[in-house]
Amino acid sequence: MEGASGDDFEDQSDLQASKKRYHRHTVQQTRQLEMFFKECPHPDEKQRQELGRELGLEPRQVKFWFQNRRTQMKAHHERADNSILRAENENLRTENIALREALKDASCPKCGGQLTPGEMSFTEQQLRIENARLRDELNRVSALVAKYITRSAIPLNILPDFPFDITATGTSDSVAVPSILEMASRPGGVTESEKPVIAELAIVAMEELLLVAAETDGALWSSVDGTKEVLSQEEYFRQFPRGLGPRLMGMETEASRETGLVMMNAAGLIDTIMNVGRWVDMFSNIVSRAFTTQVLTTGVGGNWNNALQLLYAELQILSPLVPTREFFFLRYCKQHSERVWAIVDVSIDGLRDNPAPQLRCRMRPSGFFIEDLQNGYSKVTAVQHIEADHRQTENIYHGLVCSGAAFGAKRWLAILQRQCERLGIMLTNNISARDLGVIPNANGRRSMLFLAQRMTSNYCAGVSASIVHTWTTLSGAGEEDIRVMTRKSVNNPGEPPGIVLSAATSLWVPVNSQRLFEFLRDERLRSEWDILSNGGAVQEIARVATGQDPGCVVSLLRVGALNTSQSNMLILQESCTDASGSLIVYAPVDIPAMNLVMQGGDPATVALLPSGFAISPDGAVSQRTTQEGGGAGGGGAADLAEASSSSSSGALLTVAFQILVSNVPTAKLNLESVATVNSLISSTVQRIKTALGCC
Repeated sequence: MEGASGDDFEDQSDLQASKKRYHRHTVQQTRQLEMFFKECPHPDEKQRQELGRELGLEPRQVKFWFQNRRTQMKAHHERADNSILRAENENLRTENIALREALKDASCPKCGGQLTPGEMSFTEQQLRIENARLRDELNRVSALVAKYITRSAIPLNILPDFPFDITATGTSDSVAVPSILEMASRPGGVTESEKPVIAELAIVAMEELLLVAAETDGALWSSVDGTKEVLSQEEYFRQFPRGLGPRLMGMETEASRETGLVMMNAAGLIDTIMNVGRWVDMFSNIVSRAFTTQVLTTGVGGNWNNALQLLYAELQILSPLVPTREFFFLRYCKQHSERVWAIVDVSIDGLRDNPAPQLRCRMRPSGFFIEDLQNGYSKVTAVQHIEADHRQTENIYHGLVCSGAAFGAKRWLAILQRQCERLGIMLTNNISARDLGVIPNANGRRSMLFLAQRMTSNYCAGVSASIVHTWTTLSGAGEEDIRVMTRKSVNNPGEPPGIVLSAATSLWVPVNSQRLFEFLRDERLRSEWDILSNGGAVQEIARVATGQDPGCVVSLLRVGALNTSQSNMLILQESCTDASGSLIVYAPVDIPAMNLVMQGGDPATVALLPSGFAISPDGAVSQRTTQEGGGAGGGGAADLAEASSSSSSGALLTVAFQILVSNVPTAKLNLESVATVNSLISSTVQRIKTALGCC
């Protein structure tokens, strides 16, 4: 110690001070950081500063926490990659041993004598292996054709990958084919012989997406009226002969392209799209449900570059009248430069080791071309190229679906822009407390928005004609008839336990869609249609804006009692609107639970059963433009704004309610409950028509 210098003492004091500065985050801080990380793994400097002020942490601490969390995620992915590589290495080693054993028994084709491995050239070895593979392929195809010839008169000139006509009636003598879900859920996933086919299809699809998204010379895309683009089918098949082949019999083409700015950097968008759970949350209006069936590659370099996944998804229109579209597809992500990424989806229903399923729709290369602008925004080009059978579409939705607007690129991009804007507002603290109705607590605003998001996602997942829903029509077969279904709610977080009765109906209203949206979301006019408010005055007591459009807002409403014997009721409501349509979703909430949420409490503890309205333009203007342009195949949703403002157009309205009819999950549904919900939804529709002068 006597020989120690002053610098040594300073180093020791700094070390002791650093040890004293060691800080373990509280449970609340960790929970808020984890919630933020799920939404935005790469916060910028401004977001780190705001989060630090909110949690009482230095921006440097927040920065290090996110770096450590991303490192943990990277290590987790690398361990998974290592496991896959070890398994593949073991398979290759086993195949190598098998090949060596096979070579020991090889014989000379001239004299029949035994050969040593050195006597057979590498080229001859490869030819023998290819010959064996082709022999197996021939045997398999021969057996398949023999089965078709003996069981039904199926024409032999149909492509091997898609040997079934989608117009088949499914009679007893037809060939049994798997469903899309059965194909996607096959035990063991894709076979080793299918993986090279999938990899090649992914590369071809990515090349096609890049060319289709960037084409500007007018050969592929032509403008009809200065706003709507139509894809030239002749030029498309000339430029892209590989891939899925010609269009299937009975299918119509829906092709569209749309470009816009999105309030999220490229890394955040890639994380959202490649994570299937976050993808479903982001596009809950379109995606009814989805899951990853198999991960072939997880990417390289700790990111999603060259990641290849197989997914199953149901895409929906928010109506029980329109069947969902099922897809079994690959998703391939590729980084093309430092700031440019692309994600492509393409159907893989017709793998060569599977009988092709009965198809109602098929996805050609579609996806997103993303360019990071390095200012928190990204330039995104969405491409959607679908082939679908329109013959089962209900009449009132025929214009919307056949125009390509229902599942087109503009709808995908509009929802992405609105949801990213919502997320950006949720993560910011720059909201003036002087604004009327704004919750001053940042944690309270965030918790309220998380609760509203869960409510809206629950509504969207329960209103469509998904294959997991069994709707029953209460009367006749008209387009405005009410459809009901029941389900058991057991151990579902955020839902009350018991028997839940859902009822929904869809109808065409001869009213501008924007006018219909403004009428239904206005709390001052709520008593004109809401039977459950009992005529009481409705007042907005808290609100959080979720976008620049004044119609995008989460509100907490108080329904006043008509007399002192009745208690006030709180309603949580979210309204949102974009070029593709509008949503108004609401649910009664418990007052003590909402007080806890507005103080920053966990929103998962609040039980909700949402009801609400889904509004879409009827597609009449888009359909007329498509017909004038020579058929479907462009971005039909490009005219949705015009349809909303046209005096001759109307709106498609879906009304849906969810009611808890029993607290006991094993209870049986009684006719009285069905009659009650039938009366409720019928009266609501009639009141809306009367208020808008549509009777």
